[in-house]
Amino acid sequence: MADSIVTHSRSRDLDKLLLRPGNLVGPTFEPGVELRDDLRDYARVLVVGAGGLGCELLKDLALSGFKNLEVIDMDRIEVSNLNRQFLFRMEDVGKPKAEVAAKRVMERVSNVNIVPHFCRIEDKEIEFYNDFNIIVLGLDSIEARSYINAVACSFLEYNSDDKPQEETIKPMVDGGTEGFKGHARVILPGVTPCFECTIWLFPPQVKFPLCTLAETPRNAAHCIEYAHLIKWDEVHSGKAFDADDPEHMKWVYAEAVKRAELFGIPGVTYSLTQGVVKNIIPAIASTNAIISAACALETLKIASGCSKTLSNYLTYNGVGGLHVKVTEFVRDKDCLVCGPGVLIELDTSVTLEKFIHQLEEHPKLLLSKASVAHHGKNLYMQAPPVLEEMTRPNLSLPLYDLLGKIPKDVVHVSGITSKNDKKNSSLRKLRVVFKGIDGVTDMDMAGGA
Repeated sequence: MADSIVTHSRSRDLDKLLLRPGNLVGPTFEPGVELRDDLRDYARVLVVGAGGLGCELLKDLALSGFKNLEVIDMDRIEVSNLNRQFLFRMEDVGKPKAEVAAKRVMERVSNVNIVPHFCRIEDKEIEFYNDFNIIVLGLDSIEARSYINAVACSFLEYNSDDKPQEETIKPMVDGGTEGFKGHARVILPGVTPCFECTIWLFPPQVKFPLCTLAETPRNAAHCIEYAHLIKWDEVHSGKAFDADDPEHMKWVYAEAVKRAELFGIPGVTYSLTQGVVKNIIPAIASTNAIISAACALETLKIASGCSKTLSNYLTYNGVGGLHVKVTEFVRDKDCLVCGPGVLIELDTSVTLEKFIHQLEEHPKLLLSKASVAHHGKNLYMQAPPVLEEMTRPNLSLPLYDLLGKIPKDVVHVSGITSKNDKKNSSLRKLRVVFKGIDGVTDMDMAGGA
């Protein structure tokens, strides 16, 4: 009896959305108990990030009727997280965020199953992400958002009229906060703008002149960047700095303190060192809660159709009172990520190895150390070593044969791109057309579907 009362109380507000008709519902919405049960039993949602926003998202989604949740995060809990990442306690410091967050939510919300993944998002196979109905982002990194966006867009397929096929659309809900400001957005690849379509929304990161860092530092950030950008290379002679390695971060902090003492500059702390090196933006718990609520509601709307989704970008500003605005951005039809794909014309004799080399020189791609997949099958993988060895024999084979001798097809390539002297993991969709084969039209060669 007690359990039924608790369940009824928890689903009371949810039932108002799912059990009765309305004027703003989606075209496929059918209210009823079956919809609520299907949401619990079949909807699978992945939360990317288990920090301040990710903790709120897991809690809100679990309380919104989603039973099957998974969360992925590569970080461990630090003392500085405890003021806003409410699922964590002092005794959790040093433990994986994803594992502790999943455990805490399941302790408080009954009948919810949350599977944690303590790893980098790039460590998962692409098909891992295809198993989810919706992907919800609680990230603080432009690079991580860009990668997940590319993964979701890689599942998108277009028909002969360059219209996205609805069953291949992988919905995403993205949230972000910066102090008292935040945003929530809905991304339906091929329909709404993807992350890359509106990358210009993010301001360029602040760069300090090296001469200032080396000769006339004026504040704590200058001392930290000196240790990070100059001193590290001097001492470690080419060893790559890993911002996610605590020992590397502690070394930079210690050197920054020495630098600050030399010039009489106050304010260097370990927390500030992390913020400067990793470009961490100050977070406030109340902003995380507001943005998470907006993201959870959009996730529920996408999964159930109980209302029309946000169209398509919500901004929140709590600096001088309360200001909320929704803007409808327009999708870039020529986007390299959510568009039909970059056209590549090849001879049937081109081997997989030569194809990979061409990706490095292609002006739109400039993709190095590329791995190639076709319809979920790995044709060649750069890593891990066991997969590289398994797929190595394919390098000498013609790509035309590996694709089943089909005149035109789509392949997905992942590798490293460089932008502003920074290397990032990237995923791209390519439309490969083989020249001189029956079935290839002039429109195909010109860039049609």
